[in-house]
Amino acid sequence: MSVTAEPTSAEPRHDHSAPANAPASQEALRPHAEDAFAQELAALAAHDDRPRPARWKLSPWAVATYLLGGTLPDGTAITPKYVGPRRIVEVAVTTLATDRALLLLGVPGTAKTWVSEHLAAAVSGDSTLLVQGTAGTPEEAIRYGWNYAQLLAHGPSRAALVPSPVMRAMAEGMTARVEELTRIPADVQDSLITILSEKTLPIPELGQEVQAVRGFSLIATANDRDRGVNELSSALRRRFNSVVLPLPESVEAEVDIVARRVDQIGRSLDLPAAPDGIDEIRRVVTVFRELRAGITSDGRTKVKSPSGTLSPAEAISVVTNGLALATHFGDGVLRPADVAAGLLGAVVRDPAADRVVWQEYLEAVVRERAGWTDFYRACREVSA
Repeated sequence: MSVTAEPTSAEPRHDHSAPANAPASQEALRPHAEDAFAQELAALAAHDDRPRPARWKLSPWAVATYLLGGTLPDGTAITPKYVGPRRIVEVAVTTLATDRALLLLGVPGTAKTWVSEHLAAAVSGDSTLLVQGTAGTPEEAIRYGWNYAQLLAHGPSRAALVPSPVMRAMAEGMTARVEELTRIPADVQDSLITILSEKTLPIPELGQEVQAVRGFSLIATANDRDRGVNELSSALRRRFNSVVLPLPESVEAEVDIVARRVDQIGRSLDLPAAPDGIDEIRRVVTVFRELRAGITSDGRTKVKSPSGTLSPAEAISVVTNGLALATHFGDGVLRPADVAAGLLGAVVRDPAADRVVWQEYLEAVVRERAGWTDFYRACREVSA
């Protein structure tokens, strides 16, 4: 027996009908993408006259524009959500328009979660159908669970069944998200095989199944650093189209990414914009890129790399923390002393080995760099 599940009163739904000035929206520290960028999504939908796949809120072209940014005919500016190769976004969006699942791969901090959230928001208008992968994620998180009070009182029934986010996405033609797929135990991962290949989720206890309706898609993310933790089986990997999100190619691109996100986070925290913050952002990004690459930007000096990733995500955290220090304990201008402590914490993850790497980099590179004297002194002070 095949059924198309309808949401029951017990199934929570993401409610977009609340007014924009609702207290919950005002107080949310980090609104969902579909809420934070509701005006941009609405403007894109109003100007979008291209074909849309079934149940998509926007056409593939409009989804790509939402992620990459652009200007609409009426002058509405769409802010970039992802700064990187356009082709990567186009391939990801096209994958979702087919019957293939999408796997976003990359080292930590390459915006995999950020991109998956915004893709779901633009495609389905709801980014909350999320399974967070951990070593303890049970099969029920991907398939379904049971309301045990209902189960004991009335036996197995649709009323007693608790659908997973994936089941809900299948039934409603929405986009489901699975974060950190390779963190999930292999036997739980493989529960996705039937869902992705047959587009069906059997419910043997009821002699029923849920069939995915048109519009259903699944986005998973996986961390390159987790290779060997819970590798995907070849059967499951074949069900995905894999897209690798790279680290930014240039200093300018990475500075742009960090500056944009720091500005967004700062506004959500009521932090004023740092007047001269771009200079410190560029220093932080330069330090991270050189330590990642194991060589200075001019190619003249080799340096050791620490154990951490030092991705744009860590740079964003360092600068945001520095901006908070400058705001609450300084004059509001982002200075070397404001980012020095955050840099130390980001670089020195292994207290023994990484501290040596950091000290050598300070003395061999930072101390000798013209215009970096204040930065060197601030880093030396917190490293002492």
